Amino acid sequence: MSARELTRLTVEPGPDGVLALAAELPMAINGEGPALAPLPAGPPDYVDRIVAAVRPDDPSAPLEHNDVAVVVATSGSMGEPRGVLLSGSALIASAKASDSRLGGPSRWVMALPAHHVAGLQVLVRAHLSGIPPIPLDSVGGAGHFSAVEFANATRAARAIADSDGAQLRTALVPTQLARIVELGPSASDALTAYDTILIGGAAAAHGLIARATSLGARIVTTYGMTETAGGCVYDGTPLAGVAVRVSDTDADGIGRIELSGPTVARGYRLRPDLTATGFGPALHRTSDRGKIDKDNRLVVVGRIDDVVQVGGINVSVAAVEAAVQEHAMVAEAAVVATDDDQWGSKVTAFVVATDADSLPATQLGASIVERVANALGAESRPRDVVIMSSLPTLPTGKVDREQLRTIAAAR
Repeated sequence: MSARELTRLTVEPGPDGVLALAAELPMAINGEGPALAPLPAGPPDYVDRIVAAVRPDDPSAPLEHNDVAVVVATSGSMGEPRGVLLSGSALIASAKASDSRLGGPSRWVMALPAHHVAGLQVLVRAHLSGIPPIPLDSVGGAGHFSAVEFANATRAARAIADSDGAQLRTALVPTQLARIVELGPSASDALTAYDTILIGGAAAAHGLIARATSLGARIVTTYGMTETAGGCVYDGTPLAGVAVRVSDTDADGIGRIELSGPTVARGYRLRPDLTATGFGPALHRTSDRGKIDKDNRLVVVGRIDDVVQVGGINVSVAAVEAAVQEHAMVAEAAVVATDDDQWGSKVTAFVVATDADSLPATQLGASIVERVANALGAESRPRDVVIMSSLPTLPTGKVDREQLRTIAAAR
């Protein structure tokens, strides 16, 4: 049998691009016609990196498995993107398990780009339910995400849901949720309109979730990745059919998170080496560290590769970021580590303040450093705290950590 063709499908910015992918997706999932490689329209350098990883429309690079429906690129937020081989059955299993956990099919307001797995899964759920999604006008890079636009789209979507009885849901990354919370009094209307708001894509600050919840938001935090067809652990509990295991644990029960079940991908496009180390039969060995708590819930601690040495002391970048995010005057934060000739690594915190005018940047930075030292010890203190008006993001809405590393290394 000849290899299934893999065809590039450029998802144009805006609702028309989303709907064009939605029209092609059912055939790919059902094994009719070619597999799809959904790609963004730009920026060019970003697209070129994805094309190099996925290699669509390339007869010299046949598709590894004929049951693969879609090859989705990872975001590249931690390095080079990888093409993930997702079968139609994995996509369907993920969508059905999500709907089952949330209480049935829903109408989705789509704020995430369709060429990445979280947005793609909104389209798979819509295909299975027959309820069309409502994409934001800015989706997929057609414009910058606007909390005001989101609130307006939510109001219109709630009216439709009230008329036909469908539940209303959306999926956001933490950066988007932070923008909505900043709306102030009107944020409550935008948040309470949803039966569920899924938050994934990056660790969300405890303070951000608490503020959204205080405004009436019904938040479900998700954990998963492209390799598991999106979020497969909701509020620490795996979806039906998904199993979580923590291997190679230390004295505190922390080890590598492994996920298994029908939502797991077939591996990485054209990377048999990475597939061999990252996958087993229906199993994905993640690069994340975590533990199972006393309530049998998964707690994600950080990435395996985010522990760096500062002056000979191991420092968890994720733990530093969590401590910074818990500061009362921090709306958003990202922490990165760069090489340092003297100390081994330099930890830099990038921060968006809740009120930039209430405290001089130097005093806020000193307060953040003190908080981290009190929480984690002096060795974990950020060497540098950079106050920003907003954090740079990738087209997915995730924080662009590579750009932050470049900034940190230059300081």
